[in-house]
Amino acid sequence: MAIKSLMSNDGQELTISVQGRFDFSSLQLFRNAYENQEGHPKAYTVDLKESDYLDSSALGMLLALRDHAGGDSSNIRIVNCNPDVKKILVITKLDELFTVE
Repeated sequence: MAIKSLMSNDGQELTISVQGRFDFSSLQLFRNAYENQEGHPKAYTVDLKESDYLDSSALGMLLALRDHAGGDSSNIRIVNCNPDVKKILVITKLDELFTVE
């Protein structure tokens, strides 16, 4: 399991890539990926291309990112979800709080 973050050249967007299981063991790494950045990006992308599993802890981490990014005014995309992960986001209605692509 690895979590990497990459800030765009203009500092406006932070991409967080999750590899492996996105679960409770990812908590500190995920939090560090967005809290330890200089500046404050206007947009966030969570790339789940290399993750095939998420649990309720991961859902909580996504909500914590949303709060950090500005709550209702946040701009967060979740991209490259496999069908099972996307189904979880739909069932939990998180697709209404995030842009899921």
